[in-house]
Amino acid sequence: MVIPVHSTEGEVLKEAEERELRDKLEGIAREVRWDIVRMIGLAQSGHPGGSLSCADILVCLYFQAMNHDPKNPDWRYRDRFVLSKGHAAPALYAVLARCGYFDREELWRLRRLGAMLQGHPDRLKTPGVEISTGSLGQGLAAACGMALGLRMDENPARIFALVGDGESQEGGIWEAAMLAGHHCLDSLTAILDHNGLQIDGSCCEVVSLGDVAAKWRSFGWDVEEIDGHDVIEVTRSLDRAGAASGRPYMIIAHTIKGKGVSFMENNVDFHGKAPSPEEMERALKEIERL
Repeated sequence: MVIPVHSTEGEVLKEAEERELRDKLEGIAREVRWDIVRMIGLAQSGHPGGSLSCADILVCLYFQAMNHDPKNPDWRYRDRFVLSKGHAAPALYAVLARCGYFDREELWRLRRLGAMLQGHPDRLKTPGVEISTGSLGQGLAAACGMALGLRMDENPARIFALVGDGESQEGGIWEAAMLAGHHCLDSLTAILDHNGLQIDGSCCEVVSLGDVAAKWRSFGWDVEEIDGHDVIEVTRSLDRAGAASGRPYMIIAHTIKGKGVSFMENNVDFHGKAPSPEEMERALKEIERL
């Protein structure tokens, strides 16, 4: 039996603030998921599964944790974000549009000839994109380079990188992990979108990562594991990552591939397949009921 404890006024206020924050971030995440499904559905090309799995994480980054200015994308002291799993570009585009980096109408031109939104992020075409990514395994190394460069410039900005679990089978990820640990890059936070699936099936069956938390700790990183769909848990984890410890920070976010759309959830078929027009309408209605 649990005996209720009366909260102090401060605790009540904190609970109310957290409820307000949760409602705000979950509301934005729902809108972002709607945009992801529609833009991929209209393009009839893209990667819905991994875009939907990381939507909550990106919303927490851009609407709570990161210091950035959509009106001044090249601001010297901005925090930087690297989408190492570049095929999840629709999630990043939807968030950038919601932040005001570009007009939301651009989303509906995804992957069209001459449009600014490519199948993978292109820093030369899209405001808010820090680096072009797409070749898996390379984004984390670029984030390490950014962190080292900012340290040399005595710039206090933070670097965030989102990595995939299928991507983590690439050797470049572990070279970057070793480099970051060696140089004690405590301005660097990596988030692993741990949804358990890749294009060929289960990550464990293709190439198992084993005890992934132990691996990152062995490279000199601080590590914690969270529910990647609990926006308060994600936000708290990002806050803890900002407390300099002399080590880079890895957040292992347990997520669901295709989160928010019943027939896409944990369905490897939607790793890189766009929904049909009928599936798109069904998915949009499901998201609207969330």
